[in-house]
Amino acid sequence: MAKIELKKPIVDEIAATIKDAQTVVLVDYRGLTVEQDTQLRKELREAGVNYKVYKNTFMNFAFKGTDCEGLSNLLEGPSAMATCDTDATAAARVLCKFAKKAPALEVKGGVVEGTVYDAAGIKAVAEIPSREELLSRLLGSMQSPMANFARVIKQIAEKGGADSVEAAPAEEAPAEAEAPAAE
Repeated sequence: MAKIELKKPIVDEIAATIKDAQTVVLVDYRGLTVEQDTQLRKELREAGVNYKVYKNTFMNFAFKGTDCEGLSNLLEGPSAMATCDTDATAAARVLCKFAKKAPALEVKGGVVEGTVYDAAGIKAVAEIPSREELLSRLLGSMQSPMANFARVIKQIAEKGGADSVEAAPAEEAPAEAEAPAAE
């Protein structure tokens, strides 16, 4: 009974971690050097990703009844879990990028916003840009037409064409007004 009491807080910790996580990624870290592991942890921390090694049995108990239950079949060999509450692609992006530099790091699979993915799926998720990058691209594409429009208006005003632009709608308006009256 004492063993179960010691394990319950760890299982509860894992359950609390995955409950609010947008992403949970499992990796096999066998073969990483201490330097590589330290560098990986640093990069994950900078990206706002939590990374921790747990026993597979603890993770298995914590995964029961959650979106992560589909990961239970991946809990073989040494496993580390990376989670992120704020960015759905951050954990996958950092881990997959690091795995290119350190082939010993093997991405097993994960859960992104409730959907279970295998290793190939997590690698595909890693290719998705971050939310901030997508927003900046969107704003950039929205600003471009407005900037071009402003530039055209400025050129018209500088050439003195503003009077002819204002006169054109005034001439068209009476013609449009007469057409409905004739019907």
